Amino acid sequence: MPPDTAPASPVPYHAAVEQMEPDEPQVTEELDQTLGKIREKTFENSGHARRSVHAKAHGVLRAQLTVLPGLPEPLAQGLFAQPGTYDAIMRFSTNPGDVLDDKVSLPRGLGLKILGVPGARLPGSEGDTTQNFLFVDSPVFAAPTAKKFLGNLKPLAATTDVAEGAKKALSATLQLAERVVEAFGGQSGKLIGLGGHAPTHVLGATFFTAAALRHGRYIAKLSLAPASAELQALVDQKVDLDGRPNGLREEVVRFMAAHGAEWELRVQLCTDRERMPVEDASVEWPQDESPYVTVARLTAPPQSAWSDAIAAVSEDGLFFSPWRGLADHQPLGNVMRVRKLAYERSARFRAEHNGTPVLEPTALPAALQEPPRPAAEQA
Repeated sequence: MPPDTAPASPVPYHAAVEQMEPDEPQVTEELDQTLGKIREKTFENSGHARRSVHAKAHGVLRAQLTVLPGLPEPLAQGLFAQPGTYDAIMRFSTNPGDVLDDKVSLPRGLGLKILGVPGARLPGSEGDTTQNFLFVDSPVFAAPTAKKFLGNLKPLAATTDVAEGAKKALSATLQLAERVVEAFGGQSGKLIGLGGHAPTHVLGATFFTAAALRHGRYIAKLSLAPASAELQALVDQKVDLDGRPNGLREEVVRFMAAHGAEWELRVQLCTDRERMPVEDASVEWPQDESPYVTVARLTAPPQSAWSDAIAAVSEDGLFFSPWRGLADHQPLGNVMRVRKLAYERSARFRAEHNGTPVLEPTALPAALQEPPRPAAEQA
C-alpha cells in the first residue's frame, strides 16, 4: 500500500492514553517470578541459561532496513522520520521457555534489532543506539491484560518439566481441533497457543507487534509481511516435521542458503481510541478503518542462517526488548509495561549463569557479518 494512503486523522499521543491498573506492580513482579521458575528449571535440566520465553531460535539473519522516502507526516515519525538504511538483526523463534521438538507446534515470534539509530532514548536505554521491535505471528496478543496473561502462563509454566512425548501428543490433538475450528470459519488463539499452531514455514509468516507503541506524535501497531516472491511462496506452506526435531530451523537454513528475502515493515495508526484500545492487546484494530501502510523494507541476502558461532552470539550475547529503543517508539499498554522488568531480568540471568555479557551491539557481530569473498571472486 503506498504511503499516501495513511489515515487523515490519527489519534495524537499523550500520557493519558495509558491507564495503569492498581495492582500492576504486583502483577509485574509475579509475572517475573513465574518466568523465573521457567528459566531456573530449564537451567537445572540443561546446565545452560536460556530465555524465559522464545528460548528456541529457528534462524538468525543479518539484514538491512531501508526507510522509504516521501512518507506523509503521520507516518514519518521516530525511526521513520527520515529516509535511511540501517543494519539489522532478525531472530525467529517459538514462544516457550523450554527447547522442544518442532512437532510441538506453537506460535512463532520475531525479534528485530536495528543498529545505529540516533535520537532520544527510552529510560534504561540511554547508552544504546539500537531500536528493538518484537513481533508474533498473530495480530493480537493472547490475553487482554498482563493479569490475564499471567493466569494463562502459570499452567504453562507448570508443564516445563513435562515429558516431550506428552507435549507432542497434545500438540497433534490441538492442531486437529484448530483445523476443525478453522473449517467453520473461526480461529482459536487458545488452541494455537497451547500447541495447535499449524506446522507451517516460519519465513512465510506475517508478524505483528500485537500491542501498541508510540509512533512519535501518534500511536501505532507494526507489522512485518513477506514481500519478495520467494517468501510469498512460503505463506501457509506446510513443513513435514516427522523425525525432524529442528525441522523449522533446517527449512530456514535451506531457504536462506539459496535465496535472499524481503519484507515490508508496515505501520497501522490508531484513529479511534474506543475501537483501537491501547490497554487491551487482545483487540484487533480494524484495518478497514486504518490499514497497515508500508514505511520501510527489510532485506536479507542469501546467507548462513545458523551456526555454532551465530548461536553463541544470538542465544548468549543478545536480548530483544521493546524497551531498548527510541522514546518515539515507547511501548504502550500494560502488556508492554510488564515486559520491561521480565526481559531485563531474563537477560541478567543468562549473563550471570553463562558468564557471557548480554549487551546491545553497536555494529553487526562478526558471526553475522558477510564472510570475505575469495580474491578471484572480487576481480
